[in-house]
Formats: sequence, C-alpha cells, structure tokens
Amino acid sequence: MSIDLVPSDVTLLDLLRRCDSMSVAQLAELLEVTSTAVRQRLNRLMAQGYLKREATKGGRGRPSHRYRLTSQGRRQTGANFGDLAIALWEEIRSIDDIEVRRGLLKRLAKRLASTYADEVHGETLEDKMQVLCGIFEKRDIPMTVDRSSELPVLTALACPYPDLAEKDRSICSVEKMLFGELLGQDLKLTRCRLDEDGPCTFETN
Repeated sequence: MSIDLVPSDVTLLDLLRRCDSMSVAQLAELLEVTSTAVRQRLNRLMAQGYLKREATKGGRGRPSHRYRLTSQGRRQTGANFGDLAIALWEEIRSIDDIEVRRGLLKRLAKRLASTYADEVHGETLEDKMQVLCGIFEKRDIPMTVDRSSELPVLTALACPYPDLAEKDRSICSVEKMLFGELLGQDLKLTRCRLDEDGPCTFETN
C-alpha cells in the first residue's frame, strides 16, 4: 500500500473495491463517521488519483454523486500478484535453452519499460534518472541519483522484486535492462545487495 495512505483511507478504498461505487451517505454509515469526514477523505483521495466522482440523476433537484476507484486505486487495493509472479518466474527458469531464456527476459524488460516510457523524459541522463526515481518512489521503491562521479549513478535503496531475487538473481538482469530501456542507455550493475550489504547501484557502460 502506498505510503501516502493512512489506515482510514485503506478501509474506504477497500469498501469501494468490494461495492464498485458508493455515495457519501453510504460510506459515512459503514465507516461510522460524519459525512463531512467522508467528504474530506474523498477529496484527498481524488486529488491523489485513487478515486473519481460520477454524477447520477435521480429526478428533480441537484444530481447526486457516487464514488468509484480509478485504475490507480484498484492497483492499491487487494492487488497482490506475488504468488503468480513467482510461479511465472519459475516457468521462465525452467527453459533449458539459454538463448531462448535470454530473449524472453529481454522482451519482458521491454514490456515492463513500455508501462513507464511515457513518463520518463529529460534533457540529460541525470534528468531522466531523477524522473525514474520519482516514478518508483510512488511505488514504494526508493531510489537516488549519485552525482559525485563524472556520470550519474542510479541507486536502488530497496529491491522491487525481493522474493524473486532471493530465488534467482537473473531478475537483477531484468531490472538492469528495464532501467536501461527507460533511460535509453546501457547500464551495468556495479553492486548487488545479494553479494554485499548495501543497495544495488547501476552505472552507464
């Protein structure tokens, strides 16, 4: 769950995940709070992109409103695909042909990159790295850019795929290819948390 959500927000989002759409009055009754408190939460969650409001006409007078999850909101509620990811990764590992497996990993990295490609922009490599850090920060994966060297170094302070990495470090190659695709630059993994204490670092070739 995203770090910008508090437990009461999580409860509200989960109600909408189960009921598709609800009114302020319905939410206030189920959450046992005032309508004003519900509206404050709804406005905050809409501003964060988790909810959208839809007007419904019910005869004369002003239209009423119902609230439902956006695609971003659905990803934040009950979307745990860890078991599926591990099962799929096991199938990839079972491919005996090294070239076939390598080609599949490259296609996987490109497919993942296409999810974020439109968000990554900037005039310099450092600019793009900073944008990349912001994208993954929203997904609770903290990253930084080290500018102390001639070329910037990308550092992942947490592993996006900890369960998979513990089973097979080739997932690190996918991560490296993913970042390289997004930055338009070949990268090398110069330090891996699986080898030593500390974060993973990626430098340009």
